[in-house]
Amino acid sequence: MTYDETVHYLYTCMPAYEHLGPSAYKPGLDTSIALDNLLRNPHRDYKTIHVAGTNGKGSVCHLLAAILHLAGYKVGLYTSPHLVDFRERIRVNGQMISKEYVIDFVKRYSSLFEPLKPSFFELTSTLAFDYFRSMKIDVAVIETGLGGRLDSTNIITPVLSVITNISLDHIQFLGNTEEKIAFEKAGIIKENTPIVIGEVYKDSVAQVFKNRAQQQNAPITFAQDCQHIIKHTLLYNGKWLLSTYDYGDICDELGGNVQYKNAATVFESIRQLKQLGFQISDYAVHTGFEHVIEQTGLMGRWQLLQNTPRIICDTGHNIGGWQYLGKQLEEEVKHYRHLFLVVGMMADKDVDGVLELMPKKAVYFFTQAAIGRAMKAQTFAEKGVSHGLKGYTCQTVSEALSLAQQAASEEDMIFIGGSTYVVSEALPLLNQKNNN
Repeated sequence: MTYDETVHYLYTCMPAYEHLGPSAYKPGLDTSIALDNLLRNPHRDYKTIHVAGTNGKGSVCHLLAAILHLAGYKVGLYTSPHLVDFRERIRVNGQMISKEYVIDFVKRYSSLFEPLKPSFFELTSTLAFDYFRSMKIDVAVIETGLGGRLDSTNIITPVLSVITNISLDHIQFLGNTEEKIAFEKAGIIKENTPIVIGEVYKDSVAQVFKNRAQQQNAPITFAQDCQHIIKHTLLYNGKWLLSTYDYGDICDELGGNVQYKNAATVFESIRQLKQLGFQISDYAVHTGFEHVIEQTGLMGRWQLLQNTPRIICDTGHNIGGWQYLGKQLEEEVKHYRHLFLVVGMMADKDVDGVLELMPKKAVYFFTQAAIGRAMKAQTFAEKGVSHGLKGYTCQTVSEALSLAQQAASEEDMIFIGGSTYVVSEALPLLNQKNNN
């Protein structure tokens, strides 16, 4: 099989939640454990850091990977979903897994894992663990997929666990309260393993984490209670200037409003890693924050795609993300003549909750990604109108982006988002245009 045929096989022969939604969700670790045993437990050959949370876990994972790499470690990074290429999910020192390794893995093991009927994510996690062992890495930063307790990555025994935050998302699987979701995320807290909690604003949610940590005899730290950032300033170029207690002034390349909170989580995680014996220099921390995109290939976090007109994309796709994005876009409106939004959402999200947070003073191009879970553009537009949003209905992301670009002048701004998959489809279109 070619690489494209192999990826198609993974998506079609193994149920993929990203495409099929709830019917592909497989809670439980039995299959993951069976796959792990089949490959002789590859994740035991290196140290791991496990990161869960509703929002921000991808940013935290990439920042930790960049800093550890710059500190001299050989670092594996496993995240999801990808935006353009499947191989974005699995990296070593910022470099994607080779196409040849993906092809060979499927060729070698397909006859063995097919009887187990693994999900797409279970098999992809196993591929990542196997690849990291083959690359003889020192440490892997592992992002959970959905939840934590029953997530297929939860077979690892990390040296550090991190939970970024909790908000309502995937409630059909994880529960319809923040406390129930916190219980699922808290499942990554392991015995005698330090746990860092990024931000939590309900005592009842914090208590869920404290209870689990106590049961596991795991030292627990809440990053928001630690003194890491003295002040944060948004610079003219969209990046953050972080004045910190331990490292002085740091430029954070990730410019979204939520990123200084993710930074606090990273600072506390670095402090814990140092206590565990990791050698991490100030240079590694400064450079990791300032060049995380170059170091890891991270995309889609308040990413500047074009200057004139200004085009920004962000993968925020739930209420937790849009609590920050909505406010940030309201601020951006003040600096531009018009604000255009190319947006679509998955039907299994709290669409009404997110639409209520979107700015009213904007022109919308309501669209849908080419994926089964996507809410139909017409339905999405009708919901948008009911929330006081005005605009146009577009059947494809390509059409929506094209119309937005035609409408925008050099004094305007275009935002692309609402769904990871809308961003995923827009990025190649913009890259193709900019390369012509």
